[in-house]
Amino acid sequence: MTVTDIKGAIFDLDGTLLDSAYVWSEVDRRFLGKRSLELPDDYCKSICTMNLEQAAVYTKQRFALPDSIEAIINEWKDSAFSEYRDNVPAFDKARELLALLKENGIKTALATASDRLFYEPALKRTGLYELIDFFSQTSEVARGKGFPDIYLHASSALGLEACECAVFEDIPEGISGARAGGFYCVGALCGAAEEDKEQLITLSDICFERYDELICKFKEQFYGKTTD
Repeated sequence: MTVTDIKGAIFDLDGTLLDSAYVWSEVDRRFLGKRSLELPDDYCKSICTMNLEQAAVYTKQRFALPDSIEAIINEWKDSAFSEYRDNVPAFDKARELLALLKENGIKTALATASDRLFYEPALKRTGLYELIDFFSQTSEVARGKGFPDIYLHASSALGLEACECAVFEDIPEGISGARAGGFYCVGALCGAAEEDKEQLITLSDICFERYDELICKFKEQFYGKTTD
């Protein structure tokens, strides 16, 4: 199987469709700084597969915070919401790829650890929302992105088997979870942390640095040789 043989494409959000890594680094730094705490080097990596509630539980326990889980989540939401609504950009040509897939009958889904509060306004502003057929988040399944649950949930909603779908992810944990579920795995190096890129290349069936690389592959499949 190659990426152009797929019937469905399941996309991660942060670091794959949206260039948003800077948002959460700043949210985490600001949140811990208010409590006179430094941002540990491993903190962002530790919570990258978690939904907001799981990350809040982890954070409360790790730093022995007196704040309630609800208060932590609300502070994070208040801190990040306006940036997603107003500023977070899509990666260059991400919309063009989604439009190309939709035009040629490839079903699309979002599989994210993020919350609808963030992704819906950002995707609508960037023109991606109407090009995605199904939206799913890890809070809707039993386990996070180190496991196949979220991708199986998305593929089932699209009416497809795992072997008919490609998962696009920027973190090794996501690729590992998708591979365990039997998906074709595409590593998004465009948003990956530098320290993750070598592992992504090893784990993925293919990787891409820019969306136009994938656009060329799909155009060749759909329309024959192209000079675009």
